[in-house]
Amino acid sequence: MVTETLTDVFQEHRPMLHGVAYRMLGRAADAEDVVQDAWLRWSAADREDVLAPRAYLVRITTRLALDRLRQVQTRRESYVGPWLPEPVLTDYGPAVPDTAEQAMLADSVSLAVLVVLESLSPLERAVFVLREAFGFPYAEIATTLDRSEAAVRQLAGRARRHVDEGRPRYDVDPAERRDLTERFLAAAAGGDLAGLMALLAPDVRLVGDSGGKSKAPLRVIDSADKVGRFLVAVSPGIESAFEFRFAEVNGGPGLVVLADGKPDSVFQIEVRDGRIQCVYIVRNPDKLHAVAPA
Repeated sequence: MVTETLTDVFQEHRPMLHGVAYRMLGRAADAEDVVQDAWLRWSAADREDVLAPRAYLVRITTRLALDRLRQVQTRRESYVGPWLPEPVLTDYGPAVPDTAEQAMLADSVSLAVLVVLESLSPLERAVFVLREAFGFPYAEIATTLDRSEAAVRQLAGRARRHVDEGRPRYDVDPAERRDLTERFLAAAAGGDLAGLMALLAPDVRLVGDSGGKSKAPLRVIDSADKVGRFLVAVSPGIESAFEFRFAEVNGGPGLVVLADGKPDSVFQIEVRDGRIQCVYIVRNPDKLHAVAPA
């Protein structure tokens, strides 16, 4: 009975714990490892020491994620080509009924924001995730990180300023973003350079993540002309070789490309003033497990 109760409590909080770990680490597999380690700590904990299960679980998950983040940041220094977070499907559905909460969760998990979070220190990232994505009070974050509340407020202020400077400062209706994604796919698959140029902002950027394990640009491609010509150059035969599925990826419309039923890549765009501002392409096979068809 005790074991069942422990399991029930942990499962109740598991989605939040995974959400914290993923936003801190940018990889679903790493987040799952952290959550599993948190379960081991939780199941072995002395019940008399756990007065508030939610706070206890968030504290051990955050500290485990911090340890893992420091490890993976060292590995990323030798990563081949640009690094992007691992894309995840984020159709919250009725599990998150409040529209404002859905918007907050979607924004905090977007590829653009997660990329900016990579430039924060581990502690700044932890504070930002706990405060901005999940609304934890400063006092609770201070206890979680074993820091003073004043120090946590300073970390939160620095993190917020840095994210505000680096994140896209525009809101786009999901329907408009989906429409532009569909038109982008049609133009790219058809090798329609003129059609692509009509969709791309003059200063558009294309960021491809392959980790050196598949074909993708090893540097960021800048400008509409270079991005358009690159897409046209790689487009011949893609319609017959791949299957395309639209899905909600990291809080926004995304395109999952399948080869023989398995994920080959994920495309997502950022939009500003009706034009595509950035194209993200994730092709590292190690990062595509979370978007595999059920």
